[in-house]
Amino acid sequence: MNPRTQNNPENFRSTSFPFTEKISVWLPTPESEALMGGLPTGFRAEVWTGEAEFPASADTVEVIIPPYGVGADLLSRFAELPRLRLLQLESAGVEWIRPYVPEGVVLCNAKGAYDRAVTEWVTGVVLAHLLRLPRFEQARRDERWDYTHTDSLEGKRVLLVGYGSLGSALAPVLAGFGAEVAAVARRARPGVHGVDELPGLLPEADIVVLLLPLTEATTGLVDATFLSRIRDGGLLVNAGRGRLVDTDALVAELRGGRLYAALDVTAPEPLPAGHPLWSAPGLILTPHTAGSNTSPPARAMALAKAQLARYAAGEPLANVVGEAGY
Repeated sequence: MNPRTQNNPENFRSTSFPFTEKISVWLPTPESEALMGGLPTGFRAEVWTGEAEFPASADTVEVIIPPYGVGADLLSRFAELPRLRLLQLESAGVEWIRPYVPEGVVLCNAKGAYDRAVTEWVTGVVLAHLLRLPRFEQARRDERWDYTHTDSLEGKRVLLVGYGSLGSALAPVLAGFGAEVAAVARRARPGVHGVDELPGLLPEADIVVLLLPLTEATTGLVDATFLSRIRDGGLLVNAGRGRLVDTDALVAELRGGRLYAALDVTAPEPLPAGHPLWSAPGLILTPHTAGSNTSPPARAMALAKAQLARYAAGEPLANVVGEAGY
């Protein structure tokens, strides 16, 4: 579905969307246009960083690139914008905005913009775990010379749960260290297992990496049963969304010393004071920073610029979020 061609083209041009005027777009930061390298031809932009008052072009805006984290009260007001046709996200995740997308508006995400950054994070925490870096950092704080043998990624069996653009980027990096990588997706395809095969795959994996979007089907997927199938001493890495995992079940496994984990996302998020994850043993925890290095903003804006050009030309859009939520 294309928002500039889904209706009758003649009616489309002659009524509310004349192609002779510039297309109005809202950008999420004052730096967005520079990150794009300039707007495509045919657009005029205003900046909306999430203020309660919409810009003056509210009656004419057709495309919004909303800032991440806007509250439900403002997102629900998008239905008031009469010419809005496209929401292009800077984020890959869509669960925060999807319930508020007005009927007739197309939602697209920034799939691909965070692949390299998250690949670096996953590789980094896996290596930190295997090389015992958290242990050695604690020994430094305690002023102990805590010599021990470390482990290697070579020969480890890594199971990627979720295999979209991010999984496709991560797999060859891990394989380059000599890991044996298997992948799981919603449906089986050549070289990729289906999600129904997870019970048989989990006991064979040394490292399980979650790369799934958050949908009704994936919420709570990693429950006590899922965790119990991971082999003793296994590492669970969550680079997806916190609510993929039953936090209480994971805490129980960590406290029991059977499993290790590296989490960039949690449920709840941010963690409140006193939450058991703060003190859980065997855990590497980062505050949702896997995609927050210096490269993704420019990549997301480059994707947005290409998307705007498609929109203006009436071409099929990229990264359209379907009914499944991705």
